[in-house]
Amino acid sequence: MRNTAFVLVGLAFLVLQANLFRLLSPAASLVRRLTEDAEWGRGAAMFVASCLTTPNLLLPLIVFTGVHEYSLSRGAMLAFVLGYALDLFAAAPVGLFTFASVAVFVISRIAGVRLAAQTKLTQLALAFAFALTQGVMVMVLVAIFHKDPYVARAMVPRLLPSAISTALAAPLVFRLAERVHTATMTVPRASEGAAR
Repeated sequence: MRNTAFVLVGLAFLVLQANLFRLLSPAASLVRRLTEDAEWGRGAAMFVASCLTTPNLLLPLIVFTGVHEYSLSRGAMLAFVLGYALDLFAAAPVGLFTFASVAVFVISRIAGVRLAAQTKLTQLALAFAFALTQGVMVMVLVAIFHKDPYVARAMVPRLLPSAISTALAAPLVFRLAERVHTATMTVPRASEGAAR
């Protein structure tokens, strides 16, 4: 039941993520136009506008499952399904985000920072670190397997803004994942307890 709930939440995040682009892209253009003549510099204005990129909402969900004591096989399968769905939604080469999602799950599982993921600040830091890790993995895989070597270079300027936007969305995703986690916990009934 819990895995089904996480897959459904992940699919809902994918639909939301696909539609956030329609909202954030005009907002980034507006910020660029309003701040191009600003005193504090064009570079800072471009950075603020680039931070209005669409966050990867699945990444904090995968990190949540990695740091919350799920079995390795179930969590890897969940990360595989969510990564494959991201491949399909993003029209990426099949296997690119699938591999990266499973790798992020395994790395977060190995890190074992369950207690550290309890505060918003550490959730932001974890999501930022794992978003950068996933971005670098995707960049390396694209550089290795894509025919055009400049595609990976074109991804470099988007790496940091994408990690920032994912980190900013992480506390909301963690909160929702925690609700799903507690809602799907099985509590033993009185008849299932120890014999009296």
